[in-house]
Amino acid sequence: MKTPNIVLASTSPYRRALLQKVIPEFAVAAPEVDETAQPNESPQQLVERLAQAKARAVGAAFPQHYIIGSDQVAVVGEQILGKPGTTENAIQQLQQMRGKTVTFLTGLALYDSAQNRIQSVVEPFAVTLRDLTDAEIATYVALEQPLNCAGSFKSEGLGICLFEHLRGDDPNALVGLPLIQLVRMLARWEYNPLLMNSVVR
Repeated sequence: MKTPNIVLASTSPYRRALLQKVIPEFAVAAPEVDETAQPNESPQQLVERLAQAKARAVGAAFPQHYIIGSDQVAVVGEQILGKPGTTENAIQQLQQMRGKTVTFLTGLALYDSAQNRIQSVVEPFAVTLRDLTDAEIATYVALEQPLNCAGSFKSEGLGICLFEHLRGDDPNALVGLPLIQLVRMLARWEYNPLLMNSVVR
């Protein structure tokens, strides 16, 4: 079987599942990228830079491919919320966020390694959480263990019970891969997932 000409520069199972909605065959690679924010870098600048860096990082291994990179942060006011890592941190994050609007910024990059050209965009998606009780928060974290998720919830699972309302152009962006923007980027480079899928399937 020939090597797929699309590469996802991420090992996230959530991004992989999203990409499979529109592209049935693609390779997956783990990018080695330092995700430390630079001095005075805004959240928008951070996620766009990292998305580009992740896509470029695997270019040497895939020199004739379209490579997709993505990065996401959650922002409350001016504060960036990272992945909690522990149950205690997840509970504290959700307590801090209850009743507030959290903006998820997802950087998306599409890199053409053959021609060394790149497109990138930042897609926002806003989530307002209910005024959750401590018991609701603790129970949710215990049930779903969202320790590797920015914002401490999984919107594709039980996390939907935490929300008052959602605002954004593409709900896939909340999970970590803005598919509407990706399809636009691919179309600019004459790659149409609809037509490609008709050939593959």
